[in-house]
Amino acid sequence: MHPVRRPPLDGEDSVNDGRPGLYRRMHPVHESAGADPARPQVFRARGLTKVYGSGEAEVHALAGVDLELHAGELIVLLGPSGSGKTTLLNQLGGLDGPTAGELWYRDIDLTHADEAALTHYRRDSVGFIFQFYNLIPSLTARENVALITEIARDPMTPEAALDMVGLSPRIDHFPAQLSGGEQQRVAIARAIAKRPEVLLCDEPTGALDVRTGIVVLEAIERVNRELGTLTVIITHNAVMADMADRVIHFSDGRVQRIHANARRARPDSLHW
Repeated sequence: MHPVRRPPLDGEDSVNDGRPGLYRRMHPVHESAGADPARPQVFRARGLTKVYGSGEAEVHALAGVDLELHAGELIVLLGPSGSGKTTLLNQLGGLDGPTAGELWYRDIDLTHADEAALTHYRRDSVGFIFQFYNLIPSLTARENVALITEIARDPMTPEAALDMVGLSPRIDHFPAQLSGGEQQRVAIARAIAKRPEVLLCDEPTGALDVRTGIVVLEAIERVNRELGTLTVIITHNAVMADMADRVIHFSDGRVQRIHANARRARPDSLHW
């Protein structure tokens, strides 16, 4: 089913680009707290709400989120467990739809995109990194990455993606032959091999010790810096805030405050 198409607001122009389920609206760019106004806006959320259950079991996982994220930023989304961080990440990644509100990826209305359009969006524009690596045990590091490069529009080679995360010497090893940190770096290589504009990381160091976690954060930071990928890391570890351009403090399904760092700290300078 295609989305309901709404008329443009005052001062806006709308256009359907011809792909099923994608409705574009050219809307004004709103600046976000601490963001560099020279960077193009990638995401814009207004009143984003997600409710699970009903009646006494009703849970407001998102309770009206207003947010903008910009090209090339490294964002740390910081908050306790149960604050709605993962729910927001799933909305940004097109894995789930909101109950109410608006979410735009550039000039594409994700709120009203149908499943075919969301699949197109996830395949071409978003890379996902989760706490657990989701590698296929019977495939080597190279082959795990090649699963993505074989279906992407303009991919890196698996070798180039693995080299970017420092795994060239381990390229033909199976997951069981790799440490936890190495497996997570294979997962990062797999996520970036399609050259996504957006990289979404859900507790990427949650299953790792501190030393290994730093190596993984270094790989993520390098991808952001060298490829210009908008990178969002969700975590409950406040130490990671120092490596971000902006830190979004999240609680009770809402953005509580946003602050920008004058300088980003190097991952190897972090201690927790």
